[in-house]
Amino acid sequence: MGKIRIIDSTLRDGMHAVSHQLTPEQMAMVAAKLDEAGVDTIEVGHGDGLGGSSFQYGFTKCPDAEYFKAVSAVLTKTKLAVLLIPGIGTVEDLERAMEYGVKTVRVATHVTEADAGEQHIKFAKKNGLEAIGFLMMSHMAPPEKVLEQAKLFESYGADTVYITDSAGAMLPADVTARIKLVRQELSIPIGFHAHNNLGLAIGNTLAAIQAGATSVDGTVCGLGAGAGNSQLEALIAVLNKAGYTTGVDLYKLMDLSRDVVEGLMHRPQVINGDTLAIGYAGAYGSFLLHSRRAAEKFGVDARDILLELGRRKTVGGQEDMIIDVAIELAKSKGSKVI
Repeated sequence: MGKIRIIDSTLRDGMHAVSHQLTPEQMAMVAAKLDEAGVDTIEVGHGDGLGGSSFQYGFTKCPDAEYFKAVSAVLTKTKLAVLLIPGIGTVEDLERAMEYGVKTVRVATHVTEADAGEQHIKFAKKNGLEAIGFLMMSHMAPPEKVLEQAKLFESYGADTVYITDSAGAMLPADVTARIKLVRQELSIPIGFHAHNNLGLAIGNTLAAIQAGATSVDGTVCGLGAGAGNSQLEALIAVLNKAGYTTGVDLYKLMDLSRDVVEGLMHRPQVINGDTLAIGYAGAYGSFLLHSRRAAEKFGVDARDILLELGRRKTVGGQEDMIIDVAIELAKSKGSKVI
């Protein structure tokens, strides 16, 4: 069995589950333990990446720079990464992040819009960064379209391309079909990022590896948008049993989970009606909290909001539609909307 690169996004995707309210000191505490455990790369910042702290996506406790400064100070071997979604984050945001030791940027676009990330990939490569193309909501496009977009990222100079199940909507066969085709046609490594809304994050990650992915994501305690990501400590245990090499100390992750991260969680990271609805509908994972708030405000069921958002094929950046859907549902029930 080969070596699998582990990218941890507890301190980025996990921010969705704590309303983006971790402090720099808390991030540094988690980052130091991940570094000690031998995790290859950690991703840090607002759940929606560089520039995400805003009225639309929710404000972080502190500016990005304070997070990067605190985390970079405790890393000895683990690489520091950021996520950049074009239209939310900018090249200028990335330039500022580089001042704090960021070595890797994942440029995230909708699965059909890789061209939106061209300038960001090229800027990263020109400035000596590792650049990863990150195709979000990959369940929304057939394998052939995913391949087309992955090839675009490769042509821009990306070092790796990620197939991302942002909604946690894929079945193992869906993952295998996409990863296998892309792996056959690209000359660069392929990665996979899972969400657990259907309870398949680790199974799908294993399917991705078996189909040719050599880089995968996880978060401690599974912290992340929706029902969370692949639970890193469980993922490492599974990969160990399957004979893969990760270089990550399982016991140290287990200790980090029990002694630190569990105490930072706002709620258990579980599959319930709302998070299951995300995976079932194929809705964007970070819509969860927004949909719950809209459901409460307008007296409707959050699951109905999420199912309608999935039916409309909404994507990240269309959070404003959540209120529209909630109002329409309330009116259809005969409720008076104020």
